[in-house]
Amino acid sequence: MTRDLRHRRIPIALSGALLFAMAGPATWGAETNTIIVKNFMFSPMSLTVPVGATVTWKNLDGEPHTVVNDQGLFRSGGLDQNDSFSFKFDSPGTYRFICSIHPTMMGTIVVK
Repeated sequence: MTRDLRHRRIPIALSGALLFAMAGPATWGAETNTIIVKNFMFSPMSLTVPVGATVTWKNLDGEPHTVVNDQGLFRSGGLDQNDSFSFKFDSPGTYRFICSIHPTMMGTIVVK
C-alpha cells in the first residue's frame, strides 16, 4: 500500500519553532557566544562563558552602538548596523559592559 503525500502539508514554520524551543535561546547564545544588539538592548543581557572564550557583539539596530567595559578592559568603536566587535576573555571574573552612546543599555559576561 502506497500513500500519496503530495498534498500533505508539513508545518515547517512550526517545526522550526519547536526546534528553537527545544534548543532555547540560552543554548544558542552559549554555543556561539554572540550577543545581539537590537531594539536598544543587548540580548542576552548576561552570558556565561569558559576562560579563553571569545564573545562577539553584533549590532542589528539602525543606530550606532558601542561595547565598553566599566573597568576599561575592552572598548569597541562605534558599531553601525551589521558591524561586529569581538573580545577574548582570558581570565575568570564578572565583566560588565554598556553602550557608551546609550548608557541604559547594560550587560554582563561571567567567565568561569
